[in-house]
Amino acid sequence: MGRSEDPGQDPISELSSLDDPVRRRLYDVVAARDEPTAREDAAAAAGISRTLAAYHLDKLVDAGLLTAGYARPAGRGGPGAGRPAKRYARARRELSVSVPPRDYALLAEVLAEAVAADDSGGVREAVASAAHAAGRAAGRSAGGPDLTAALHACGYEPSETGEGCVELRNCPFHRLARRHTELVCGLNLHLVRGLLEASGERQDRAVLAPRADRCCVFIEAAGIDAAE
Repeated sequence: MGRSEDPGQDPISELSSLDDPVRRRLYDVVAARDEPTAREDAAAAAGISRTLAAYHLDKLVDAGLLTAGYARPAGRGGPGAGRPAKRYARARRELSVSVPPRDYALLAEVLAEAVAADDSGGVREAVASAAHAAGRAAGRSAGGPDLTAALHACGYEPSETGEGCVELRNCPFHRLARRHTELVCGLNLHLVRGLLEASGERQDRAVLAPRADRCCVFIEAAGIDAAE
């Protein structure tokens, strides 16, 4: 039915927690932040009471969708700093559900191994071309010139830096990227460049800039001369 990084867990039961609209709002609030989120902040962002937020946040932890820990606010420590507050972060483990059972991750792994075994480089070039075409198609179907909508539709979780640049907070192919980093990063680059083309943007705004807990692709400001 589903796939989880923990074979002892039932993905359908865990993901069903997101059917509750309050829990989904709280999950989205926590997932959108880089730093762990306190109960008070999550409650305020979701428009509910702290008590209700605490209940639903802990349920999301029980479901394996969030993790919890205790910490003081940044810059506060030592005597008089108060007790550490409970804070929540998105769980790193992946969950997927398919009914009847399907294993597309296994198919992707097999294809990636085949590309890696090709010494001619022809298959890798074909993958790059196909990724670019897929990006163009996805961009057009997701709203055409709306680059942000297109990136969201592909699972990249774009976040503007305030300087005209866009960082991608999620790699849609993270599990595969851990074993086939060069292949997947190149695929991401060509896919995002295809999205840029569909949005009427310069393709070379997308560059490889690997960072922890981010997609390897970074979209530079429109005024920057990006290197190929």
